[in-house]
Amino acid sequence: MTPEQVFKTLVVRGDTTGICFAVVPGNAQLDLKALARISGNRKVETVALKEVQPLTGYIRGGVTALASKKDYPVYLDKTATLFEQITVSGGMRGMLLLLSPSDYLRAVNGTLGAIVQN
Repeated sequence: MTPEQVFKTLVVRGDTTGICFAVVPGNAQLDLKALARISGNRKVETVALKEVQPLTGYIRGGVTALASKKDYPVYLDKTATLFEQITVSGGMRGMLLLLSPSDYLRAVNGTLGAIVQN
């Protein structure tokens, strides 16, 4: 698959709403200001690596919103809709799940939006 179809899941903390997941293409960079706007925060920042596993139950490279310790809000970049199928982490490094963006959004009760830098 192209890098644009392989989505990574980032763990982010908002100053108002707390922890959430940002799911963006593997070749893109998260736009923190755009995510703050869409998530109802004034400011968001990625969490420190040492916090990822305690918050999600997953190690770096294996984070997924599909079966996290808690049901944190999920924000999927709108570029996902350009493809019939995308891949997201399956909970382990190297394990990817192939599914449609609409199925993913439904499974994680996610929100679609423009959250990558242009």
